[in-house]
Amino acid sequence: MSNSANEFLQSVIATNPAEKEFHQAVHEVLESLWPVIESNPRYQTGKILERIVEPERVIMFRVPWVDDQGGIQVNRGFRIEMNSALGPYKGGLRFHPSVNLGILKFLAFEQVFKNSLTTLPMGGGKGGSDFDPKNKSDLEVMRFCQSFMSELFRHIGPNTDVPAGDIGVGGRELGFLFGTYKKITNEFTGVLTGKGRNWGGSLIRPEATGYGLVYFTQEMLGTRSDSLSGKRVLISGSGNVAQYAAEKVLEFGGKILTLSDSQGTIVDEDGIDRDKLDWVMDLKNNRRGRIKEYVDQYPGATFLEGSRPWSVKCDVALPCATENEVHGEDAKTLIDNGCFCLAEGANMPSDPDAINRYLKAGILYGPGKAANAGGVAVSGLEMTQNSMRLSWTRAEVDERLQMIMHEIHGTCVKYGKQGDFINYIDGANVAGFIKVADAMLDQGVV
Repeated sequence: MSNSANEFLQSVIATNPAEKEFHQAVHEVLESLWPVIESNPRYQTGKILERIVEPERVIMFRVPWVDDQGGIQVNRGFRIEMNSALGPYKGGLRFHPSVNLGILKFLAFEQVFKNSLTTLPMGGGKGGSDFDPKNKSDLEVMRFCQSFMSELFRHIGPNTDVPAGDIGVGGRELGFLFGTYKKITNEFTGVLTGKGRNWGGSLIRPEATGYGLVYFTQEMLGTRSDSLSGKRVLISGSGNVAQYAAEKVLEFGGKILTLSDSQGTIVDEDGIDRDKLDWVMDLKNNRRGRIKEYVDQYPGATFLEGSRPWSVKCDVALPCATENEVHGEDAKTLIDNGCFCLAEGANMPSDPDAINRYLKAGILYGPGKAANAGGVAVSGLEMTQNSMRLSWTRAEVDERLQMIMHEIHGTCVKYGKQGDFINYIDGANVAGFIKVADAMLDQGVV
């Protein structure tokens, strides 16, 4: 075993060069886990840390497809099967130009801990491609998805690896992927989650990450006898997670001030109400427009070109866009402007400097592996419904989601309480790790 957390991290960096997001994810977990490792000889002799940072399997393949002009395009496909100690690999597929091996390893690593926290029998994985579905026709997306699945199908299955959607992979893409899998294998199985409602999908699945984020935020605020009612709330992003987080914040009485996309942020001091949110959903989901169009529809709002929301005065911040979107100076501005609660709807949206500032200021901080676990939780519930060949009602799924988020919060408090302060990072990391580590020891050196 390494003599220090830093020595171990340096060995990970040396073994996995140029994978900065993966290094960051390992570093964040190590800070919480090192005391647990040092105090447990079984984890040391079993080389659990050394094993848990290594994927069980990395699959990388070319994805050739034909565009509408008849030209041949080539992208790269990935699937990281990180850890199966608790169940089949489970984690989304991301289609975005930024996708590379390091980003997917970071996401798969985080997924292992997140899935462990849900208490459902799921391992951790992640995958995707550097393909960009934006500005592609439906036929181009279909041809790409068919090519992608013509290789991926060999490596997945309802009891092996069950992908879901992620950035760039919504209902359209999942439909094309599932259709191709079904044709090749001649099986109608629950191999993907996030499926269409009329062909095996679960109610609440599209809403699950955003809803779960807000349920977790309410739990955090409850530790201070508070709630979202009347709070000024910043949300970044305007995709699936942001939309349904906004919907649930409105239900709890919060006032939403911002949404954003890669071009900038809209700020509406009058609040983004239900009617305005419906307009945004139509803009992003049906018309595939840009968030700056909001100010044409609602002239009282302003558009901050090229900026994120974090300069706006708020009580609660919910970053729901992408990794490392909140930097140290952003965190300082948020805290100086009165933000006392931040919960992550995206995966690792806060950089290390930002996280250090949250902890130093003692604000309520919910890391993504706990706060945004609602999506994979309902994916697990979808797997259960597929296995049982039945469908639960919206109310049944939502009740189970709320209970899972309540239990995740309670587990984080159990392992993260430090006097009057709750360190949700330590709580999530330690709780997620212990369950996976103990299963790995039980199963031997595999």
